Amino acid sequence: MTVPVLPEGPPPARLSFIRVLMALLLIAVIGGSAAYAIARRQPAAGAKITTRFAPYVDVTLTPSYAFQNPAANPVQRVILGFVVGDPSSPCVPTWGGYYTLAAAETALNLDQRVKQVQRQGGVAAISFGGEANAELAVNCSNVGALAAAYATVLARYHVSDADFDIEGASLYDAAANARRARAIALVQRRMAAHGHPLRVWLTLPVAPDGLTAAGVAAVRSLLAAHVALAGVNVLAMDFTPTASVRHDMIGTVESALDHTHSQIEAIDELARLRTSSSAAWSQIGVTVMIGRNDPQGEVFSLAAARSLTSFVRSHAIAQASIWSLNRDDECGSVFAQTGVLSNLCSGVTQSPLAFTNIFRTLPGTVTAREGSGTPALTPAPSAPDNAATSPYPIWQASAAYVTGYKVVWHHAVYEATYYSQGQAPDTPPAGQSSTPWLLLGPVLPGESPPKPKLLDYHVRAYWKPQTVYRAGARVLYSGLPFEAKWYSQGVVPNTTLPASSQSPWLPLYTIPGEPAS
Repeated sequence: MTVPVLPEGPPPARLSFIRVLMALLLIAVIGGSAAYAIARRQPAAGAKITTRFAPYVDVTLTPSYAFQNPAANPVQRVILGFVVGDPSSPCVPTWGGYYTLAAAETALNLDQRVKQVQRQGGVAAISFGGEANAELAVNCSNVGALAAAYATVLARYHVSDADFDIEGASLYDAAANARRARAIALVQRRMAAHGHPLRVWLTLPVAPDGLTAAGVAAVRSLLAAHVALAGVNVLAMDFTPTASVRHDMIGTVESALDHTHSQIEAIDELARLRTSSSAAWSQIGVTVMIGRNDPQGEVFSLAAARSLTSFVRSHAIAQASIWSLNRDDECGSVFAQTGVLSNLCSGVTQSPLAFTNIFRTLPGTVTAREGSGTPALTPAPSAPDNAATSPYPIWQASAAYVTGYKVVWHHAVYEATYYSQGQAPDTPPAGQSSTPWLLLGPVLPGESPPKPKLLDYHVRAYWKPQTVYRAGARVLYSGLPFEAKWYSQGVVPNTTLPASSQSPWLPLYTIPGEPAS
Protein backbone atom coordinates (compact mmCIF):
# COMPACT_ATOMS: atom_id res chain seq x y z
CA MET A 1 0.00 0.00 0.00
CA THR A 2 1.34 3.43 -0.93
CA VAL A 3 0.88 5.65 2.11
CA PRO A 4 -0.50 9.10 1.33
CA VAL A 5 -0.20 12.11 3.61
CA LEU A 6 -3.76 12.86 4.68
CA PRO A 7 -5.34 15.74 6.59
CA GLU A 8 -6.33 15.13 10.18
CA GLY A 9 -10.00 14.89 11.14
CA PRO A 10 -12.49 12.72 12.97
CA PRO A 11 -14.08 9.79 11.14
CA PRO A 12 -17.71 10.17 10.12
CA ALA A 13 -20.50 8.66 12.22
CA ARG A 14 -21.11 5.00 11.47
CA LEU A 15 -24.36 4.13 13.22
CA SER A 16 -27.86 4.85 12.08
CA PHE A 17 -29.22 5.53 15.54
CA ILE A 18 -26.42 7.70 16.89
CA ARG A 19 -28.29 10.80 15.74
CA VAL A 20 -31.32 9.65 17.70
CA LEU A 21 -29.33 9.28 20.89
CA MET A 22 -27.42 12.50 20.41
CA ALA A 23 -30.74 14.30 20.40
CA LEU A 24 -30.54 13.83 24.16
CA LEU A 25 -28.29 16.86 24.21
CA LEU A 26 -31.31 18.93 23.25
CA ILE A 27 -33.80 17.34 25.63
CA ALA A 28 -34.77 19.09 28.84
CA VAL A 29 -34.45 16.66 31.70
CA ILE A 30 -37.76 16.05 33.38
CA GLY A 31 -38.15 15.85 37.14
CA GLY A 32 -38.02 12.58 39.06
CA SER A 33 -41.00 10.78 40.50
CA ALA A 34 -41.50 9.13 43.84
CA ALA A 35 -43.27 6.18 42.24
CA TYR A 36 -41.45 2.94 41.53
CA ALA A 37 -41.30 1.26 38.13
CA ILE A 38 -39.40 -1.81 37.10
CA ALA A 39 -39.37 -4.28 34.23
CA ARG A 40 -40.05 -7.50 36.06
CA ARG A 41 -40.73 -10.46 33.83
CA GLN A 42 -43.01 -12.63 35.92
CA PRO A 43 -42.41 -16.22 34.74
CA ALA A 44 -45.44 -17.84 33.21
CA ALA A 45 -46.65 -21.06 34.77
CA GLY A 46 -44.31 -23.85 33.71
CA ALA A 47 -41.92 -21.42 31.99
CA LYS A 48 -38.30 -22.53 31.92
CA ILE A 49 -35.76 -19.88 32.89
CA THR A 50 -32.22 -20.51 31.72
CA THR A 51 -29.08 -18.79 32.95
CA ARG A 52 -26.58 -17.24 30.60
CA PHE A 53 -22.87 -16.91 31.24
CA ALA A 54 -21.36 -13.51 30.38
CA PRO A 55 -17.72 -13.05 31.47
CA TYR A 56 -16.11 -9.67 32.10
CA VAL A 57 -13.05 -8.48 30.19
CA ASP A 58 -10.74 -5.70 31.37
CA VAL A 59 -10.48 -3.80 28.08
CA THR A 60 -7.54 -1.55 28.96
CA LEU A 61 -5.34 -4.24 30.51
CA THR A 62 -2.07 -5.03 28.73
CA PRO A 63 -1.69 -7.32 26.87
CA SER A 64 -5.04 -6.73 25.22
CA TYR A 65 -7.39 -9.72 25.54
CA ALA A 66 -8.79 -11.06 22.25
CA PHE A 67 -12.40 -11.33 23.43
CA GLN A 68 -13.59 -11.34 19.79
CA ASN A 69 -11.72 -14.59 19.10
CA PRO A 70 -13.75 -17.78 19.85
CA ALA A 71 -10.55 -19.51 20.91
CA ALA A 72 -10.08 -16.89 23.65
CA ASN A 73 -13.77 -16.38 24.48
CA PRO A 74 -15.84 -19.44 23.57
CA VAL A 75 -19.20 -17.90 24.54
CA GLN A 76 -21.35 -15.41 22.71
CA ARG A 77 -21.60 -12.83 25.48
CA VAL A 78 -19.00 -10.56 27.00
CA ILE A 79 -19.10 -7.58 29.38
CA LEU A 80 -16.51 -4.93 28.55
CA GLY A 81 -15.21 -2.75 31.38
CA PHE A 82 -14.92 -0.02 32.23
CA VAL A 83 -16.21 3.29 30.89
CA VAL A 84 -15.58 6.21 33.25
CA GLY A 85 -15.26 9.99 32.99
CA ASP A 86 -12.21 11.73 31.58
CA PRO A 87 -10.11 12.97 34.53
CA SER A 88 -9.95 16.46 33.02
CA SER A 89 -13.42 16.50 31.39
CA PRO A 90 -15.79 14.61 33.71
CA CYS A 91 -18.69 14.36 31.25
CA VAL A 92 -16.52 12.88 28.48
CA PRO A 93 -16.58 9.05 28.52
CA THR A 94 -13.27 7.20 28.43
CA TRP A 95 -12.08 3.65 28.85
CA GLY A 96 -10.53 3.48 32.31
CA GLY A 97 -9.61 7.15 32.20
CA TYR A 98 -6.85 6.28 29.72
CA TYR A 99 -8.48 6.19 26.29
CA THR A 100 -11.15 8.38 24.75
CA LEU A 101 -13.52 6.42 22.54
CA ALA A 102 -11.57 7.55 19.48
CA ALA A 103 -8.24 6.66 21.10
CA ALA A 104 -9.57 3.20 21.99
CA GLU A 105 -10.35 2.67 18.32
CA THR A 106 -6.80 3.63 17.33
CA ALA A 107 -4.87 1.92 20.12
CA LEU A 108 -7.08 -1.08 20.90
CA ASN A 109 -9.10 -1.58 17.69
CA LEU A 110 -12.10 -1.69 19.99
CA ASP A 111 -14.67 -0.68 17.37
CA GLN A 112 -13.66 -3.50 15.03
CA ARG A 113 -13.49 -6.06 17.84
CA VAL A 114 -16.96 -5.25 19.17
CA LYS A 115 -18.35 -5.39 15.65
CA GLN A 116 -16.67 -8.78 15.14
CA VAL A 117 -18.46 -10.16 18.22
CA GLN A 118 -21.73 -8.91 16.78
CA ARG A 119 -20.93 -10.31 13.31
CA GLN A 120 -20.51 -13.73 14.93
CA GLY A 121 -23.97 -13.48 16.49
CA GLY A 122 -22.68 -12.45 19.91
CA VAL A 123 -23.61 -9.70 22.36
CA ALA A 124 -21.20 -7.21 23.90
CA ALA A 125 -22.37 -5.29 26.96
CA ILE A 126 -20.69 -2.09 28.13
CA SER A 127 -19.91 -1.70 31.83
CA PHE A 128 -19.78 1.78 33.32
CA GLY A 129 -17.91 2.40 36.57
CA GLY A 130 -15.89 -0.36 38.21
CA GLU A 131 -13.86 -0.55 41.39
CA ALA A 132 -10.82 1.49 40.35
CA ASN A 133 -12.48 4.67 39.06
CA ALA A 134 -15.42 6.97 39.74
CA GLU A 135 -18.46 6.23 37.54
CA LEU A 136 -19.43 9.07 35.17
CA ALA A 137 -22.30 10.31 37.38
CA VAL A 138 -19.95 11.09 40.28
CA ASN A 139 -18.27 14.09 38.64
CA CYS A 140 -20.58 14.86 35.71
CA SER A 141 -23.10 17.03 37.54
CA ASN A 142 -25.47 17.82 34.66
CA VAL A 143 -28.10 15.14 34.01
CA GLY A 144 -28.49 16.04 30.33
CA ALA A 145 -24.73 15.89 29.73
CA LEU A 146 -24.56 12.62 31.65
CA ALA A 147 -27.33 11.09 29.55
CA ALA A 148 -25.54 12.24 26.39
CA ALA A 149 -22.30 10.61 27.61
CA TYR A 150 -24.05 7.28 28.14
CA ALA A 151 -25.78 7.58 24.78
CA THR A 152 -22.51 8.36 23.00
CA VAL A 153 -20.96 5.11 24.19
CA LEU A 154 -24.01 2.97 23.43
CA ALA A 155 -24.37 4.48 19.97
CA ARG A 156 -20.72 4.18 19.02
CA TYR A 157 -20.63 0.45 19.71
CA HIS A 158 -24.24 -0.18 18.68
CA VAL A 159 -25.00 -2.00 21.94
CA SER A 160 -28.23 -2.34 23.87
CA ASP A 161 -26.92 -3.98 27.06
CA ALA A 162 -25.47 -1.72 29.76
CA ASP A 163 -23.99 -2.63 33.12
CA PHE A 164 -23.49 -0.06 35.88
CA ASP A 165 -20.85 -1.28 38.31
CA ILE A 166 -21.11 0.93 41.40
CA GLU A 167 -18.57 0.31 44.14
CA GLY A 168 -16.59 2.08 46.85
CA ALA A 169 -17.21 5.76 47.48
CA SER A 170 -19.39 6.02 44.38
CA LEU A 171 -21.99 3.79 46.03
CA TYR A 172 -22.41 6.23 48.93
CA ASP A 173 -22.79 9.35 46.76
CA ALA A 174 -26.55 9.96 46.96
CA ALA A 175 -26.48 12.90 44.54
CA ALA A 176 -24.56 10.85 41.94
CA ASN A 177 -26.98 7.94 42.39
CA ALA A 178 -29.93 10.23 41.72
CA ARG A 179 -28.27 11.79 38.64
CA ARG A 180 -27.36 8.40 37.28
CA ALA A 181 -30.89 7.09 37.72
CA ARG A 182 -32.47 10.04 35.93
CA ALA A 183 -29.94 9.92 33.09
CA ILE A 184 -30.35 6.16 32.55
CA ALA A 185 -34.14 6.51 32.55
CA LEU A 186 -33.90 9.27 29.96
CA VAL A 187 -31.65 7.23 27.65
CA GLN A 188 -33.78 4.14 28.12
CA ARG A 189 -37.01 5.95 27.21
CA ARG A 190 -35.56 7.54 24.10
CA MET A 191 -34.01 4.30 22.88
CA ALA A 192 -37.24 2.38 23.46
CA ALA A 193 -39.21 5.03 21.59
CA HIS A 194 -37.02 4.47 18.54
CA GLY A 195 -37.08 0.69 18.65
CA HIS A 196 -33.83 0.12 20.55
CA PRO A 197 -34.76 -1.14 24.04
CA LEU A 198 -31.90 -0.86 26.54
CA ARG A 199 -31.28 -3.66 29.05
CA VAL A 200 -29.84 -2.25 32.28
CA TRP A 201 -28.04 -4.27 34.95
CA LEU A 202 -26.93 -2.79 38.26
CA THR A 203 -23.78 -4.40 39.68
CA LEU A 204 -23.17 -4.01 43.41
CA PRO A 205 -20.88 -5.38 46.12
CA VAL A 206 -22.42 -7.93 48.45
CA ALA A 207 -21.71 -9.29 51.93
CA PRO A 208 -22.51 -12.77 53.25
CA ASP A 209 -25.78 -11.31 54.56
CA GLY A 210 -26.71 -9.68 51.23
CA LEU A 211 -26.64 -6.22 49.75
CA THR A 212 -25.49 -3.38 51.94
CA ALA A 213 -27.92 -0.61 52.90
CA ALA A 214 -26.21 1.60 50.31
CA GLY A 215 -26.71 -1.11 47.70
CA VAL A 216 -30.43 -1.40 48.45
CA ALA A 217 -30.69 2.41 48.24
CA ALA A 218 -28.98 2.35 44.82
CA VAL A 219 -31.53 -0.17 43.53
CA ARG A 220 -34.41 1.90 44.86
CA SER A 221 -33.02 5.10 43.32
CA LEU A 222 -33.14 3.51 39.86
CA LEU A 223 -36.67 2.27 40.40
CA ALA A 224 -37.79 5.66 41.65
CA ALA A 225 -36.59 7.20 38.38
CA HIS A 226 -38.63 4.64 36.37
CA VAL A 227 -35.60 2.71 35.11
CA ALA A 228 -36.65 -0.66 33.71
CA LEU A 229 -34.06 -2.73 35.53
CA ALA A 230 -33.14 -6.10 34.01
CA GLY A 231 -31.52 -7.28 37.21
CA VAL A 232 -29.09 -6.80 40.09
CA ASN A 233 -25.69 -8.44 39.67
CA VAL A 234 -23.87 -9.08 42.97
CA LEU A 235 -20.10 -9.05 43.25
CA ALA A 236 -19.64 -12.17 45.38
CA MET A 237 -15.95 -11.60 46.03
CA ASP A 238 -13.49 -9.87 48.35
CA PHE A 239 -15.50 -10.58 51.49
CA THR A 240 -14.24 -9.50 54.91
CA PRO A 241 -11.50 -12.06 55.57
CA THR A 242 -12.73 -14.42 58.26
CA ALA A 243 -12.06 -18.07 58.99
CA SER A 244 -15.51 -19.05 57.72
CA VAL A 245 -14.96 -17.25 54.41
CA ARG A 246 -11.52 -18.78 53.92
CA HIS A 247 -12.74 -22.29 54.71
CA ASP A 248 -16.12 -22.14 52.97
CA MET A 249 -15.98 -19.71 50.06
CA ILE A 250 -18.82 -21.35 48.15
CA GLY A 251 -21.01 -21.37 51.27
CA THR A 252 -20.32 -17.64 51.69
CA VAL A 253 -21.27 -16.92 48.07
CA GLU A 254 -24.48 -18.95 48.33
CA SER A 255 -25.37 -17.22 51.60
CA ALA A 256 -24.92 -13.84 49.89
CA LEU A 257 -27.23 -14.93 47.08
CA ASP A 258 -29.90 -16.27 49.45
CA HIS A 259 -29.98 -13.00 51.37
CA THR A 260 -29.98 -10.92 48.16
CA HIS A 261 -32.96 -12.96 46.97
CA SER A 262 -34.90 -12.02 50.11
CA GLN A 263 -33.97 -8.37 49.64
CA ILE A 264 -35.14 -8.35 46.02
CA GLU A 265 -38.45 -9.90 47.09
CA ALA A 266 -38.84 -7.15 49.70
CA ILE A 267 -38.05 -4.42 47.17
CA ASP A 268 -40.63 -5.87 44.78
CA GLU A 269 -43.25 -5.91 47.53
CA LEU A 270 -42.43 -2.33 48.54
CA ALA A 271 -42.85 -1.30 44.91
CA ARG A 272 -46.22 -3.10 44.84
CA LEU A 273 -45.07 -5.36 42.05
CA ARG A 274 -46.29 -8.86 41.37
CA THR A 275 -43.59 -11.08 42.75
CA SER A 276 -42.70 -14.64 43.57
CA SER A 277 -39.63 -16.51 44.72
CA SER A 278 -38.80 -17.59 41.16
CA ALA A 279 -39.33 -14.06 39.82
CA ALA A 280 -36.88 -12.69 42.37
CA TRP A 281 -34.24 -15.26 41.41
CA SER A 282 -34.70 -14.32 37.74
CA GLN A 283 -33.75 -10.72 38.66
CA ILE A 284 -30.37 -11.68 40.14
CA GLY A 285 -26.94 -12.14 38.61
CA VAL A 286 -23.71 -13.22 40.30
CA THR A 287 -20.09 -12.39 39.53
CA VAL A 288 -17.18 -14.15 41.22
CA MET A 289 -13.48 -13.34 41.20
CA ILE A 290 -11.96 -16.58 40.00
CA GLY A 291 -8.99 -18.02 41.85
CA ARG A 292 -7.16 -15.85 44.36
CA ASN A 293 -9.26 -12.92 45.61
CA ASP A 294 -7.78 -9.71 47.00
CA PRO A 295 -7.89 -10.68 50.72
CA GLN A 296 -5.12 -13.09 51.64
CA GLY A 297 -6.37 -16.67 51.88
CA GLU A 298 -9.65 -16.04 50.05
CA VAL A 299 -9.81 -18.36 47.03
CA PHE A 300 -12.63 -19.20 44.65
CA SER A 301 -11.61 -22.62 43.38
CA LEU A 302 -12.61 -24.73 40.41
CA ALA A 303 -14.60 -26.92 42.81
CA ALA A 304 -16.44 -23.79 44.02
CA ALA A 305 -17.19 -22.91 40.39
CA ARG A 306 -18.76 -26.30 39.81
CA SER A 307 -20.85 -25.95 42.98
CA LEU A 308 -21.95 -22.44 42.08
CA THR A 309 -22.95 -23.58 38.59
CA SER A 310 -25.25 -26.18 40.17
CA PHE A 311 -26.70 -23.58 42.58
CA VAL A 312 -27.29 -21.07 39.77
CA ARG A 313 -28.91 -23.69 37.57
CA SER A 314 -31.21 -25.02 40.28
CA HIS A 315 -32.41 -21.53 41.28
CA ALA A 316 -32.69 -20.25 37.68
CA ILE A 317 -30.56 -17.21 38.43
CA ALA A 318 -30.53 -14.95 35.39
CA GLN A 319 -26.82 -14.45 34.79
CA ALA A 320 -23.41 -15.64 35.97
CA SER A 321 -20.15 -13.80 35.35
CA ILE A 322 -16.48 -14.03 36.24
CA TRP A 323 -13.82 -11.47 36.89
CA SER A 324 -12.28 -11.95 34.46
CA LEU A 325 -11.47 -13.63 31.15
CA ASN A 326 -8.06 -11.95 31.38
CA ARG A 327 -7.41 -14.03 34.53
CA ASP A 328 -8.75 -17.42 33.39
CA ASP A 329 -5.38 -19.15 33.21
CA GLU A 330 -2.79 -20.28 35.72
CA CYS A 331 0.17 -18.15 36.72
CA GLY A 332 3.66 -19.11 35.61
CA SER A 333 4.78 -19.62 32.04
CA VAL A 334 6.56 -22.93 32.77
CA PHE A 335 5.71 -24.03 36.30
CA ALA A 336 2.35 -23.28 37.92
CA GLN A 337 2.49 -20.60 40.62
CA THR A 338 -0.33 -20.73 43.15
CA GLY A 339 -1.42 -18.06 45.61
CA VAL A 340 -0.44 -15.29 43.20
CA LEU A 341 -2.69 -12.22 43.01
CA SER A 342 -2.61 -10.97 39.42
CA ASN A 343 -4.75 -9.28 36.80
CA LEU A 344 -3.46 -11.77 34.23
CA CYS A 345 -3.90 -15.14 35.94
CA SER A 346 -5.98 -16.81 38.63
CA GLY A 347 -3.37 -17.88 41.15
CA VAL A 348 -4.66 -21.49 41.20
CA THR A 349 -3.62 -24.55 39.24
CA GLN A 350 -5.84 -24.78 36.17
CA SER A 351 -5.92 -25.30 32.44
CA PRO A 352 -6.57 -22.29 30.17
CA LEU A 353 -10.22 -21.15 30.35
CA ALA A 354 -11.03 -23.79 32.98
CA PHE A 355 -13.48 -21.53 34.84
CA THR A 356 -15.11 -20.40 31.59
CA ASN A 357 -15.56 -23.99 30.50
CA ILE A 358 -17.36 -24.80 33.76
CA PHE A 359 -19.74 -21.83 33.60
CA ARG A 360 -20.40 -22.18 29.88
CA THR A 361 -22.38 -25.35 30.66
CA LEU A 362 -25.21 -23.19 32.02
CA PRO A 363 -28.28 -23.87 29.87
CA GLY A 364 -28.78 -20.33 28.56
CA THR A 365 -25.23 -20.00 27.28
CA VAL A 366 -24.54 -20.22 23.55
CA THR A 367 -21.00 -20.96 22.47
CA ALA A 368 -19.41 -18.77 19.83
CA ARG A 369 -19.02 -21.65 17.40
CA GLU A 370 -22.72 -22.44 17.65
CA GLY A 371 -23.75 -18.91 16.78
CA SER A 372 -24.74 -17.46 13.46
CA GLY A 373 -21.72 -16.68 11.31
CA THR A 374 -18.13 -17.85 11.50
CA PRO A 375 -15.08 -16.06 12.91
CA ALA A 376 -13.66 -15.44 9.44
CA LEU A 377 -15.21 -12.95 7.03
CA THR A 378 -15.60 -14.07 3.44
CA PRO A 379 -16.54 -11.13 1.18
CA ALA A 380 -17.16 -11.60 -2.51
CA PRO A 381 -13.98 -11.72 -4.65
CA SER A 382 -15.51 -9.04 -6.86
CA ALA A 383 -15.06 -6.48 -4.05
CA PRO A 384 -11.29 -5.90 -3.73
CA ASP A 385 -9.83 -4.03 -0.77
CA ASN A 386 -9.69 -0.29 -1.28
CA ALA A 387 -6.65 1.54 0.06
CA ALA A 388 -8.68 4.76 0.30
CA THR A 389 -11.09 3.20 2.84
CA SER A 390 -8.69 0.92 4.72
CA PRO A 391 -7.32 1.95 8.13
CA TYR A 392 -4.13 -0.15 7.68
CA PRO A 393 -1.97 -1.25 4.73
CA ILE A 394 -3.45 -3.95 2.54
CA TRP A 395 -1.70 -7.31 2.99
CA GLN A 396 0.97 -8.17 0.40
CA ALA A 397 2.21 -11.68 -0.32
CA SER A 398 5.78 -10.49 -0.85
CA ALA A 399 6.06 -8.58 2.42
CA ALA A 400 7.44 -9.95 5.68
CA TYR A 401 5.29 -9.20 8.73
CA VAL A 402 6.54 -9.19 12.31
CA THR A 403 4.48 -9.67 15.47
CA GLY A 404 2.00 -6.85 16.03
CA TYR A 405 1.73 -5.64 12.42
CA LYS A 406 -1.84 -4.81 11.39
CA VAL A 407 -3.16 -5.18 7.87
CA VAL A 408 -6.41 -5.19 5.91
CA TRP A 409 -7.36 -8.24 3.88
CA HIS A 410 -10.75 -9.00 2.33
CA HIS A 411 -12.35 -6.08 4.16
CA ALA A 412 -11.21 -7.24 7.60
CA VAL A 413 -8.49 -6.10 9.98
CA TYR A 414 -5.88 -8.63 11.13
CA GLU A 415 -2.92 -8.47 13.51
CA ALA A 416 0.22 -10.61 13.14
CA THR A 417 0.74 -12.94 16.11
CA TYR A 418 4.17 -14.07 14.91
CA TYR A 419 6.49 -13.57 11.93
CA SER A 420 5.13 -14.65 8.57
CA GLN A 421 5.52 -14.09 4.87
CA GLY A 422 3.21 -15.21 2.09
CA GLN A 423 0.42 -16.62 4.26
CA ALA A 424 -2.81 -14.72 3.62
CA PRO A 425 -4.59 -13.69 6.83
CA ASP A 426 -7.78 -15.59 6.01
CA THR A 427 -6.04 -18.80 4.97
CA PRO A 428 -7.07 -21.65 7.32
CA PRO A 429 -4.08 -23.10 9.20
CA ALA A 430 -2.74 -26.36 7.81
CA GLY A 431 -3.46 -29.37 10.00
CA GLN A 432 -3.46 -28.44 13.68
CA SER A 433 -0.98 -25.57 13.35
CA SER A 434 -1.99 -22.08 14.40
CA THR A 435 -2.39 -19.15 12.05
CA PRO A 436 0.00 -16.17 12.27
CA TRP A 437 -2.95 -13.79 12.00
CA LEU A 438 -5.56 -12.76 14.57
CA LEU A 439 -8.84 -11.45 13.18
CA LEU A 440 -9.73 -8.18 14.92
CA GLY A 441 -12.89 -7.36 13.01
CA PRO A 442 -14.35 -5.89 9.83
CA VAL A 443 -13.30 -2.68 8.16
CA LEU A 444 -15.99 -0.26 9.25
CA PRO A 445 -17.86 2.32 7.15
CA GLY A 446 -16.11 5.68 7.15
CA GLU A 447 -12.60 4.32 7.67
CA SER A 448 -9.72 6.29 6.14
CA PRO A 449 -6.13 5.43 5.17
CA PRO A 450 -3.47 5.51 7.88
CA LYS A 451 -1.80 8.87 8.41
CA PRO A 452 1.99 8.60 8.57
CA LYS A 453 3.84 9.93 11.61
CA LEU A 454 7.12 11.52 10.53
CA LEU A 455 10.21 10.70 12.58
CA ASP A 456 12.17 13.57 11.02
CA TYR A 457 10.43 16.81 10.08
CA HIS A 458 13.58 18.58 8.93
CA VAL A 459 14.44 16.73 5.72
CA ARG A 460 14.41 19.19 2.82
CA ALA A 461 16.37 17.52 -0.02
CA TYR A 462 14.28 15.74 -2.63
CA TRP A 463 15.40 12.39 -4.02
CA LYS A 464 16.91 12.65 -7.51
CA PRO A 465 17.66 9.68 -9.80
CA GLN A 466 21.06 11.03 -10.92
CA THR A 467 22.39 11.70 -7.41
CA VAL A 468 24.73 9.24 -5.70
CA TYR A 469 23.61 8.58 -2.13
CA ARG A 470 25.78 7.17 0.64
CA ALA A 471 24.79 5.72 4.01
CA GLY A 472 23.19 8.34 6.23
CA ALA A 473 21.91 10.62 3.47
CA ARG A 474 18.33 11.78 4.00
CA VAL A 475 15.82 12.65 1.29
CA LEU A 476 12.14 13.31 0.69
CA TYR A 477 10.14 11.19 -1.72
CA SER A 478 6.38 11.64 -2.22
CA GLY A 479 6.47 13.96 0.79
CA LEU A 480 7.93 11.26 3.08
CA PRO A 481 11.45 11.19 4.60
CA PHE A 482 13.96 8.36 4.05
CA GLU A 483 17.52 7.61 5.11
CA ALA A 484 20.07 5.77 2.97
CA LYS A 485 21.24 2.48 4.50
CA TRP A 486 24.07 2.04 1.97
CA TYR A 487 25.40 3.36 -1.33
CA SER A 488 22.84 3.66 -4.14
CA GLN A 489 21.99 5.58 -7.25
CA GLY A 490 18.71 5.59 -9.13
CA VAL A 491 16.92 3.31 -6.64
CA VAL A 492 13.55 4.84 -5.82
CA PRO A 493 12.56 4.91 -2.12
CA ASN A 494 9.61 2.58 -1.76
CA THR A 495 6.57 4.00 0.04
CA THR A 496 4.97 0.56 0.21
CA LEU A 497 5.04 -0.74 3.79
CA PRO A 498 6.38 -2.83 5.37
CA ALA A 499 9.72 -1.81 3.94
CA SER A 500 11.81 -4.48 2.23
CA SER A 501 15.09 -5.39 3.89
CA GLN A 502 16.61 -5.36 0.39
CA SER A 503 15.86 -1.68 -0.17
CA PRO A 504 18.72 0.79 0.36
CA TRP A 505 16.22 3.19 1.94
CA LEU A 506 14.97 3.22 5.53
CA PRO A 507 11.57 4.95 6.01
CA LEU A 508 11.74 7.73 8.57
CA TYR A 509 8.04 7.49 9.35
CA THR A 510 5.61 5.06 10.91
CA ILE A 511 1.95 4.37 10.30
CA PRO A 512 -0.86 3.13 12.57
CA GLY A 513 -0.66 -0.62 12.92
CA GLU A 514 3.10 -0.78 12.41
CA PRO A 515 4.67 -2.16 15.60
CA ALA A 516 7.39 -0.17 17.32
CA SER A 517 10.83 -1.55 16.51
